[in-house]
Amino acid sequence: MAIATFGAGCFWGVEAFFDRLNGVTNTTVGYTGGFVENPSYEQVKTGETGHAESIRIEFDPEVLTYETLVEYFLEAHDPTSVNRQGEDVGHQYRSVIFYVNEEQRQQSVSKIKEWNDRGIFKSPIVTEVVPASTFYEAEEYHQQYVKKYGAACSAV
Repeated sequence: MAIATFGAGCFWGVEAFFDRLNGVTNTTVGYTGGFVENPSYEQVKTGETGHAESIRIEFDPEVLTYETLVEYFLEAHDPTSVNRQGEDVGHQYRSVIFYVNEEQRQQSVSKIKEWNDRGIFKSPIVTEVVPASTFYEAEEYHQQYVKKYGAACSAV
């Protein structure tokens, strides 16, 4: 199995989106990219921890490639919006790819460049591509939120 970590706004809807993909074996929502250890949702939602609401995706690269996951990621939210997804506003809702190795970094940067060059969106993609840092799992009630409660946020 391999791991991909993305921030695309409210993690509930993003998790539901990726859970549907063949080759995804597990998803976990959480917080990463910030400077506060073991943050809580209450802390992250203030935008003062530096963390992004994120999803960690475990996938089978024999079934689903990382490059294809990046394409799905770009389709799952608005990657042209800085610190905003729908009604969710703040640095914690930024569009960001957290790569774990140079291959993921190169594939992410290349795919963003390709889509910008092709003019897929009316505005340029502003997704950050940064090294992965510690991923803190969100509280249990956030995990599989859409499956549990049938509601999501404005992200997807």
